[in-house]
Parts: sequence; structure tokens; C-alpha cells
Amino acid sequence: MCGIAGVVSRGSNCLRGLLVGSRDSMYHRGPDDSGEWWSADGRVGLGHRRLSVLDLSSGGRQPMSSADDRYHIVYNGEIYNFRELRITLMKLGYCFKSNSDTEVVLYSYQEWGDDCLQKFNGMFALAIYDSGDDNTASSIFFARDRVGKKPFYYKLSQYQFQFASELKGLNVNGSVDVQALNHYLSMGYIPNDLCISEGVKKLPPAHAGRLDLKTMGLRTWKYWSLPENKASQLNDGEELADQLEALLLDSVKQRLVSDVPLGVLLSGGLDSSLIVAAAAQQISGRLKTFTFAQPGSHLDESGYALCVGNHFGTDHHVVEMGTPSMAIIEELAPYVDEPLADSSIIPTFMVSRLTRQHVTVALGGDGGDELFGGYSDYSRALVDQKLIGWVPSYLVGMAAKMAALLPAGVCGRNRISSLRGGALQQMVWGSPYFDLVLRSRLLKESHVAKLGDGFDAPERCLRGLFNGGRDAVDSMTRAHFGSILPDDFLVKVDRQSMANSLEMRTPFLDYRLVEFAFSKIPSQWKVRGRETRRIQQLLAKRMLPSALDTNRKQGFSIPLDNWLRADRCRKVMDYIPYLPDCIQRREVTMLIDGEMKGRANGSRLFSLLMLGIAMKNNGANSYGN
Repeated sequence: MCGIAGVVSRGSNCLRGLLVGSRDSMYHRGPDDSGEWWSADGRVGLGHRRLSVLDLSSGGRQPMSSADDRYHIVYNGEIYNFRELRITLMKLGYCFKSNSDTEVVLYSYQEWGDDCLQKFNGMFALAIYDSGDDNTASSIFFARDRVGKKPFYYKLSQYQFQFASELKGLNVNGSVDVQALNHYLSMGYIPNDLCISEGVKKLPPAHAGRLDLKTMGLRTWKYWSLPENKASQLNDGEELADQLEALLLDSVKQRLVSDVPLGVLLSGGLDSSLIVAAAAQQISGRLKTFTFAQPGSHLDESGYALCVGNHFGTDHHVVEMGTPSMAIIEELAPYVDEPLADSSIIPTFMVSRLTRQHVTVALGGDGGDELFGGYSDYSRALVDQKLIGWVPSYLVGMAAKMAALLPAGVCGRNRISSLRGGALQQMVWGSPYFDLVLRSRLLKESHVAKLGDGFDAPERCLRGLFNGGRDAVDSMTRAHFGSILPDDFLVKVDRQSMANSLEMRTPFLDYRLVEFAFSKIPSQWKVRGRETRRIQQLLAKRMLPSALDTNRKQGFSIPLDNWLRADRCRKVMDYIPYLPDCIQRREVTMLIDGEMKGRANGSRLFSLLMLGIAMKNNGANSYGN
């Protein structure tokens, strides 16, 4: 796992200082080594920070060049099937100097060009400079893995192209992208190719791009999509569980390959427990597991994690949260360059720090909910549809709009206002942050006018994803897979693990498992009535201790409202001065007052806190006016 950076200049001016500064701003992503490479004409520079995981020798150092010196790569990630690809390439005549997957990626591109991406099973963000030949112009090829586990930011101007693993690695001017801000306030994350910094883009998951160095013309394209669900409703659950078990075991097996110590993050929930069960079958010695505990809190699930750890005889480690304190924010603040409103960023940071004290690589359970129907939102939407589906839609919509006029945080407000599009589309309209009405209050009138027809773009984005499903459950899982999974959960895990120089691997997001879940499992074997993740439950009966309650859904969470009230929202107030000018300060004050009176505004206030931190870190000087 690493940090990558690159710079391309239209002229021949050498930008060594810019590249080195970009690379080393991400020291935490790769503290073991660093490297840089420059083209002969000084136009192209590639930089790399290395976290050594495979081939710890200097043979795995980056940037790496091909034998003929035409291709040069910087790469962040792991290709889990690299050994099989290496054998194939050797049969085609390629000679390898290292045991790293980087060299396999490089020669895969040399052999198959853009199509190499279809052959990779892994997580990655990469950039390859091709110096070209008599028939091919020199270019930069770049790509991101199918699900979006590894990040890629880039910025293109008339004279320069930059890319980096994190926003802090780019030369930004501090100006705020108004549409990105609008999406953030609605969703709590910034989706797709949007970025909080004006002029910067993110390469979306499953996308690739190419920069023509002669014209500085850039194009991007999507190389993979979720398959259609063609499952038969008559499919047998036990047979589906058999296929899932085989795929999971193989996925975990591939992700256990490492030249450094390895463990598993164990929340005690169904997903992480299944990962531990699969890993325990295939690892020699005691598996190390790590969890987060909150003694005395109703959110504490460390007992379930201990149950799983004891059952499989793991070397179990626990990080305990003591007295609730927002002081932890200052420890993770330096790693916030794009804001993320997910408060589980705090326990994720803490358990990553604990884990890194013992291992360099860890497996986690992310993705299981989206693949197998794990969120309570799914069953609630189906039950609500049965309860109110007979009510004329205009009456439901009227009630939802009236509820939205209530003050933020009032009990029941979000629940009713989320029904604006009907029971099944609650995930589209039920934001825990700022819905359409709350955004119209929070943002200055001039800013709302500036957004114009784009004001409801966040809701249209989610509705577009929702409309791609075969039925209600398929629609909801696809919408989550294409939105909150890559742009919230995977961003959270990547940033907080890499802040601690820890590599995280996600077996459930092996593309073979993803394609199986979305194409072969009928919705009734994901969610039926109040039952969720039905196929996983069948697997749990085979693989997990019978004493484990597998119907819970918590993960690493904190009682955010309690923390904020204990702090009297002082940490939020510390960062109000850094918020964009387009945000009405009086509305923020009203949210704080409501929180202190017992209203549920914690998620909204935390989102503003993280926005303020990001603005401060980015040196914002133009606040979205």
C-alpha cells in the first residue's frame, strides 16, 4: 500500500520541488521508502511513497520501469491474482526481476494495454507513463479499481496535469466547488468525480483515463459495471450459500498473502465474523483480531467480538474508549482534506492505530451489507410499503413536506419527511444531514440561486442509482453500492487506516463476489419482510458459534450526540470560523442550541465540524460565494 503522485508540464520546465512536496505530504501512506522518476525532457515526473507489503527488497521499489525503458509506473494497491498473471506473462516471454505485483501490473499493461484492467483482481490506483513510438503518442494512462478502494485525485489546466492519492498532494487554491459542497451537505460525502476543491476531480471507481502529452487532451471512460440481476426466484438458498462459501474462502485466501504480519478487524458483526471464520481455516498459527470497546455504552459490541475471537482461538486485542472526548478530533484532523461526515471515522481511526502496533495488513468486512441486504433500511422500507402503500401518493408527499418544515432534530421529522418519494425511496430523501429544506435554510439565498436547477442534484443522483434495479431490494442495494459504499465507507477506511500506515483488505469486495451477489442471488434471499442478509445467515449457521447474535447491525459506532453534549459543542464552535461564507452562521447556532436542548442534530453538527477542518487544512481563501 502506498501513496502515488505525478506531474506533467506542457513545456520542458522541471517541477521537481512540486513533485517531491506532493509525494512527501503523504508520508503516512508509505513510510518505508520513497522514489521519483523523471522523463529525459523533464516534462513528466512520477513520485512514490512505499509501505512495503510484498517483496520487501529494493526490487519492489517504485517508480518502476520496464526492461525496454518505454513504460514507467507508480501504483498503489494489491493485485491478489498477481502470481497467476506472472506465470502467464512468463510464458509470453517476460522476465521478472522482482517478486512484486507492481512488476506484474507493468508488464500486463505492456502486453494487453487498457484491457489489462479486466485481468486484475484487487484494489488499485495506478498511473503509467508510455513514452510512445513512431505510431503512438506519449501518454499517461491511469486507472482505479472496480469498487473504488484506492483513491485517485487529479487536476488539469492548460499547462499542467497533476495527480495524487490524496487531495493534499495537489497544488490547490483553496476555492470551494459549489456543487461538491451541495452534495456534501446532503449526503455527508462527496460522490463520483466531484471534489471539494474547485478545479480538482476524482477518478470514479471502475474508470480509466489517458492524457495525450502532445495535446494535453484528457479522456476518461468506465471499464466495468455491475451485472444485471438475472437470478431465478426459485434458486435454492443452500446452493447459493455453497457458492458464496467457496467464493469467500478463495477471496480470503488470496488476501492472506503477505510478507508482513496480518490480522482482521473484528466488530463482532456478521460480516467481520465470517471473515475471521474463513481466515482461521486457512492460516497457520493464531490469527490476530482487533476491536473497539465502549464500556458502559449501549453501542458497545466488544463482547460479541470476544465471543468470535474465543471460538476461533484468535490473539484478540481491544482498544477501549474511555470518557467521551472530542479531543480525538485533533489527532485525526491532519488527515482530513476532503470532508467526511461519517462519525465512525473516530473509532476507525482508533482501531487502526491499535492494529498497526501489531500488524501491517488487516482484513475487514466492508461491502457485506450492500451485497447481501444487510441494512435495516431495506426491511423497514418493505414493511412501510405494506403499511402505507395503499395511501394516495399525494397525501404521503404532503405529509412529508409538512414534516420537513419542522425544526431540525425534532423527533420524527426525518422519518416522515423521508417518505417524500414513497416508502421505497426513503434512502433517497431521508438524509441524516441536510435535506432540501434544511439546505435552503443553511445556505445563503444567493448560493441557492447560484446552484439553480442543480440544487437537488444529490437527490437526483441517488434516484438515478435507485432506478437501475430490478425490484425494490435490488434498487436499494445498487444505490448503496454506487454511492455511500465507495464515497463514504471505503474513503473512511482508506484514510484512517493509511493515516496509521496500515493496509486494509476487503474480501467481500472481490469482484467475483460482487458479480455473484448482484447477478445470481434473488432479492428474496437477501431481504424478506423483517429478515435481512438471508444467504449470509445460512452461512453463519455453518461457520460461526451458535451463541453469536447475527441479527445485529452496529459496527464501530459512537454515541455522537452524547459526545457533542458532553463537550457542549465547543469543538464544533472552534471550527465555525473556517466554514464557507455561504453557510448561515445563525443556522449553525440554532443547530447547536437544538442539540443542547436534546434534539438529534449530532450528525449535522459533526458534518459541519469536518467541513471546517477540511477548509482549514486546504487553506481556503474563497469560501463558496
